[in-house]
Amino acid sequence: MNGGADLGGMMGFGPIVPEENEPNFHADWEARVMGMVVALGAAGQWNLDQSRFARESLPPAEYISDSYYEIWLKAATKLMLERGMITEGELANGHAITDPVPVKRTLWSTDVPSALAKGGPVDRPAETQPAFAPGDRVHTINIHPDSHTRLPRYARDKLGVIERVHGHHVFPDTNARGEGEQPTWLYKVSFEACTLWGERAAPGDKVTLDLWEPYLKGLK
Repeated sequence: MNGGADLGGMMGFGPIVPEENEPNFHADWEARVMGMVVALGAAGQWNLDQSRFARESLPPAEYISDSYYEIWLKAATKLMLERGMITEGELANGHAITDPVPVKRTLWSTDVPSALAKGGPVDRPAETQPAFAPGDRVHTINIHPDSHTRLPRYARDKLGVIERVHGHHVFPDTNARGEGEQPTWLYKVSFEACTLWGERAAPGDKVTLDLWEPYLKGLK
């Protein structure tokens, strides 16, 4: 969606200044939020793309001004409220009032190392052949969905070239809407920087994006 998370090419935010020797967490509560969000994800009440959409659908002013883990916490709270895992009253009082909602899975502390090592692979077996091959010229579609998409605004309705076929992966757009994984082919697509950013882009610079097949149309 065209929310606060899709800022590529936006002006007025100043330069990105990397923090030297940046720690994993700037405060203890951030580590607790990360642990809580990982445990909640393992409960199976939502999928990865639904959690991403919960973050990027926060009001843009909040998304831009909040810290990284504040966004995580707000999105997790939003998802728990939507699924009845907590109530507004419990949130206000800070303790449980109703019985816990049954969940699909529980992440026990002893299982954390193996669960994190395993991760959440999103590649799936393919029953079709990819529509494009390296070297093919493609044109991205122009969409403005009100839900999650991995096609950023600055790369819509642009010309690019297929560099690599990554494999067959869960399609984030449908998965975020709860319409199933609908796996499809994923490609590495390169764009001339001037195609995306205009004549002020440095000649010869390129931008590469990983894009799913439904985002692309072939060119003869």
